[in-house]
Amino acid sequence: QGQLVESGGGSVQAGGSLTLSCAATGYTATTNAMAWFRQAPGKEREAIAAIFTRGGSGSVFYADSVKGRFTISEANVKNTVNLQMNSLKAEDTGMYYCALGWVRRYDDMWSLANEYDYWGQGTQVTVSS
Repeated sequence: QGQLVESGGGSVQAGGSLTLSCAATGYTATTNAMAWFRQAPGKEREAIAAIFTRGGSGSVFYADSVKGRFTISEANVKNTVNLQMNSLKAEDTGMYYCALGWVRRYDDMWSLANEYDYWGQGTQVTVSS
């Protein structure tokens, strides 16, 4: 039984930084992408970043709202992806979820939640202004 474990959430002042990590263990299915989604109170879950780890040469994608502030990368630890978040804003507050799956087309499907089969439990990020 596979598991995605997120860590690194917490509370920070606006302008600060946090790094989230997602470790995938025990999966046997073929996957090619890991992504981060977030859900703010009263809002729908949205994709914020994805990295293609198989055949995608490490291609990365970002939502416009985080581009230039967040960086997704593969960690030195196998099957672990980090999300470095800088210049945090109050609107970045929410529950952050890691997702793993096989995304059929990078460019236009990386942000679709139903392309990902496996999800973590989420880690809370709170940014105070």
